[in-house]
Amino acid sequence: MLIHGACHCGNLSFKLNWLPEPAEIPARACSCSFCVKHGGVWTSCATGSLRVAVQEAGLVSTYAFGTRTADFHVCTRCGVVPVVSCRLDDRLYAVVNVNAFEGVPASLLRHATANFDGEEEAARLERRRRYWIADLDFQEA
Repeated sequence: MLIHGACHCGNLSFKLNWLPEPAEIPARACSCSFCVKHGGVWTSCATGSLRVAVQEAGLVSTYAFGTRTADFHVCTRCGVVPVVSCRLDDRLYAVVNVNAFEGVPASLLRHATANFDGEEEAARLERRRRYWIADLDFQEA
């Protein structure tokens, strides 16, 4: 299933090729203060691929907090955070915000909450290696 997504103004967009075809898509609402305030509801498909396109790189800011092991890509024009990336061992991994999806039926999303308070950094990074999207191409115009 090819899923298109973007920030509100379209400056930051993505194509997520979800393989195999999903019966449902996990949608994890993170309970950290940043995600709560920005409406971050994340998903990933470790067997899929992700292509991120940035039209105007000067209008994208990255924000890292807490353990500073992930970069939240914020469109400074519209304020939406459609993707988060993490570099591990010279490889980029990512998750995408289901609130940025375009044309995906809401009935396909399986909503749940996620709380990572108290998670050790090593466990956090290993979880990302295992579950985040590793086939990633980040293109800036």
